[in-house]
Amino acid sequence: MINFKYRIFSIGLLVFSTAVFSQIKEEKLILDRKREPEVKKIEKKKTSVEKEKNYPPEAKSQNPVTYEITNVPAVSDFRTSTIQGEDISPKFDADYQNNYFQIGMGNYGKILADGNISATLENKMEVGADLHFLSTSGLKNDYDWDSKQSSGNLGAFLNSYGELGKFSINADFGLKNYNYYGIYAFSDIPEVNLGPNLDLQQKVNQFKINGYYDFYSNEILNDIRLKSSILSDHFGAKESQAEILLNLSKHGVDLPKFNDVRLNGDLGINLEMLKSDFSILDKNTSNFFNATFSPKITLFKGKSYLMLGSDFSLLNGTNSNQTLPEDLKSNKFYWFPKAEVQFAATDEFKFYAGIDGGLKLNSYANSLDQNPYLVSDQVLLPTETKYHGYFGLRGDIDQNIKYDFSAGFAKINNVMFFQGNNFYDPDLATNPAYGYANTFSAVYDNGTVSEVKGSVQYFPLANLTLDAELNFAKYKLDNYENIFNRPLIKVSLGGKYTMLDKKLNLGAKAFFASDMTTNAYSVSDTFPFFGMQESTNEKVGGFADLNLSAEYKIHKNFSIFALGNNLLNAKYQTFKGYKVLRAQVLAGVKITF
Repeated sequence: MINFKYRIFSIGLLVFSTAVFSQIKEEKLILDRKREPEVKKIEKKKTSVEKEKNYPPEAKSQNPVTYEITNVPAVSDFRTSTIQGEDISPKFDADYQNNYFQIGMGNYGKILADGNISATLENKMEVGADLHFLSTSGLKNDYDWDSKQSSGNLGAFLNSYGELGKFSINADFGLKNYNYYGIYAFSDIPEVNLGPNLDLQQKVNQFKINGYYDFYSNEILNDIRLKSSILSDHFGAKESQAEILLNLSKHGVDLPKFNDVRLNGDLGINLEMLKSDFSILDKNTSNFFNATFSPKITLFKGKSYLMLGSDFSLLNGTNSNQTLPEDLKSNKFYWFPKAEVQFAATDEFKFYAGIDGGLKLNSYANSLDQNPYLVSDQVLLPTETKYHGYFGLRGDIDQNIKYDFSAGFAKINNVMFFQGNNFYDPDLATNPAYGYANTFSAVYDNGTVSEVKGSVQYFPLANLTLDAELNFAKYKLDNYENIFNRPLIKVSLGGKYTMLDKKLNLGAKAFFASDMTTNAYSVSDTFPFFGMQESTNEKVGGFADLNLSAEYKIHKNFSIFALGNNLLNAKYQTFKGYKVLRAQVLAGVKITF
């Protein structure tokens, strides 16, 4: 059976390599050979604070850029917001098109609604809104209890292009409604009632407001960004985040004593606040304020450069819960090195090496993005990358192939990962949704990580794009023998192809992941005295997941589309106990106006 599945997958890749495929949306094709091809996983970065892409002013596009791999999680999961593998459902993206609405239906009771509308006013101000909703009835044949899920986002945005810069503001409300359905430890205990009326519900609401102003000139004040979010869930958790990012810069300074050498100076200022409160179990509370200053200078000669800088962070934090005799307070100063050198022999071969580090505040919201099945009571600690050294080779071969290969080694304190929880209440008759060994908690350890990354994009034709990415990460921790719920190897293959004068768009995305190590519990069957035994070397099997999409434009204002997810029909798990949907097909119509 396994060989048969992989034959199907091999045939799929053969078709993919000859005809390939495209995302479901209309592509923005760039035919000029001097183009910078749209690459999904290599993002351009220019200053100390992360930049937004697609700036309108030509002045900014002339500044030197560097390439950096973006780690795209190669994880297919049961959350309907990502449908299986990747959210290749038609979600709003300003790079493709505005003013459309589409609806689709599929097996597993899947319903999709997606749309966007925008208008440009007389004063060059653009206003708009977008909607995205997806739901599924879940795995009714695999679980006796409810595993249905739904997610939705409703957003509004405003863009204004003035004489000095671009102003953007957007607001977004997101709702995820799902269940802690991954019960495995009690399935063989007949005395435990796990019937269809079992309430396993979790619901997460998040409201975000972001503002951004980008000056067209790089003279001193480059850009400023404001971010804020408020989160709440079904169990009374509350979390608020606020962040201000300011980028000061002076670019393109000529150095008369050095021929053809230019100097860029940058100062990034980042002020971040995070407050989290939980209402159940130990009732953890955390409150953090972090101020980071990131000065750096970069010397350019042609496409070679030398960057020198540092990150200085001042962290003030408090953790408390009802089991601690007093609050745990910290007030600490951090220094992180930052340097990178690139030697560009040609456009095709650019060798680079560097070192960096930093401090990351781990929030409940970001943790739920990685694992939605966390119990609503978490100890949140910042992760400190003391140093991360790396080297690599990247290039652009005849504007047809872009590649970036690198290897690195890092020392990290408070590496965050997720371990499975025991049951919380031995009296299962009154145990709530999170009490059946079906949730996870963040745990931390110090250690090192060795990594290898690779990313390739191939543009053989103006209407054909292929991409591949590989991530290898080996952790060695001080206290834990293995890191839980992280695969050693992740691979993704993708492509998009348009034909018939852009009337037919085809797309493909394949994901591979190796086994993950996790902890798991087993229950003795001596009722009512339960004994829980933990294993710290359980395996969650790897997977291969193939996703395809197609859209055909019947009329300039009317299209039909189809999505296929997990087409290898693999019945794997994202976390222990959490099975994914098997092969899915969804079809629908799109109206453009």
